[in-house]
Amino acid sequence: LVSVPTCCSARYNLALLAFFGFFLLYALRVNLSVALVDMVEPNTSLAKNMTSNVCPEHSSTINVPRNTTGQKYSWDADTQGWILGSFFYGYIITQIPGGYLASKIGGKLLLGFGIFGTSVFTLLTPLAANLGVGYLIAVRALEGLGEGVTFPAMHSMWSSWAPPLERSKLLSISYAGAQLGTVVSLPLSGLICYYMNWVYVFYIFGALGVLWFFFWMWLVSDTPETHRSISHAEREYILSSLKDQLSTQKSVPWRPILESLPLWAIVVAHFSYNWTFYTLLTLLPTYMKEILRFDAQENGFLSALPYFGCWLCIILSGQIADYLREKQNLSTVCVRKCFTLIGMIGPAVFLVAAGFIGCNYALAVAFVTISTTLGGFCTSGYSINHLDIAPSYAGILLGITNSFATIPGMVGPVIAKNLTHNNTVGEWQTVFYIAASINLFGAIFFALFASGEVQDWAVSGYHLHRN
Repeated sequence: LVSVPTCCSARYNLALLAFFGFFLLYALRVNLSVALVDMVEPNTSLAKNMTSNVCPEHSSTINVPRNTTGQKYSWDADTQGWILGSFFYGYIITQIPGGYLASKIGGKLLLGFGIFGTSVFTLLTPLAANLGVGYLIAVRALEGLGEGVTFPAMHSMWSSWAPPLERSKLLSISYAGAQLGTVVSLPLSGLICYYMNWVYVFYIFGALGVLWFFFWMWLVSDTPETHRSISHAEREYILSSLKDQLSTQKSVPWRPILESLPLWAIVVAHFSYNWTFYTLLTLLPTYMKEILRFDAQENGFLSALPYFGCWLCIILSGQIADYLREKQNLSTVCVRKCFTLIGMIGPAVFLVAAGFIGCNYALAVAFVTISTTLGGFCTSGYSINHLDIAPSYAGILLGITNSFATIPGMVGPVIAKNLTHNNTVGEWQTVFYIAASINLFGAIFFALFASGEVQDWAVSGYHLHRN
């Protein structure tokens, strides 16, 4: 096998376009949690707020005349929780169908239209908010439907595009877009709210998503065979590297899939990791505002810092993982387990620590940042393990694990909101404790039961052997 140059290659172009796609997806997903602060009348959330005086007020606020033209709504804390969670109700429904559809019609159309649909509904968000809270929840759930197919579709595309020894690199590049999208859109949404009006948060990101869609449809193809401008050498390289890994049978072996312990190892790890991730993603701005008392402008930049660390970590760990497998001859399963352990136990430790440092802002931000950064190791851990154990069904497997992993997005923030009714430091410590112990459990379970080999049921000749 001759390795083919990576620069300007079709597979790296795909990774780059996917990177921007996931960048926009996450920008579209998190912008609401920033805008919501501006959409709600100040006094509705203050009624609940007994203890903003645990920590002293920040004095460094810059007095810029703030734009207050945006419409305000009187939604209480519970309603806000529902609005933030509604996205996941749509998201969970399309996971498994997404993986199945991708294996039938190809990931390109599915991913393209998933992001296109999400962008269109984002453009409709201000209108929906004006019509009433029910409409807003519906639009967010529909956005979730659109985003639900994207990860399974991408996994499905990589099963025919990523040579096994480049998997960690290619996948970590494409999925790292999600973290960078969070990094850029949190502070940017804050600034847009501050200087313009919260409606533009939805208009700007929505329009960018529609623009991306046209590039994607024009430049990308489902498989190396159908790509317009791929070099002969690269096509041969990719196809020959995947020769013994893919299955040609048309029916999905549902039963062996669901009985596969290595798959359940990914499910448990994925669920546990997302519990921490979503709890932080939706509630970090609140924690900083209510406990540490940062104002929105500082808040945006500091909320984004953890995801910037995570983004760097994902890119680097993807390179390291493939280096260890290719050059140091470490087994795939060894790399996946080690990276998952670092990426889940590390965050658990620093998350708990973050609850114990009182009003030390710098340390709080540092700990949360380290916690989220270390989580980046998981992308080259459990997160792409689907492709190791069953490349042909990777989209479907991801649909299954992501369905379970979406539950924390629906339940986590609601539980956290309920545990922190009085916003005391002690209440928040409980939230961090729960997240950390779930993480720990997931890491251990994965380390015990994960596999790095293509499973028997995932290869063509499987049925012949069994009969």
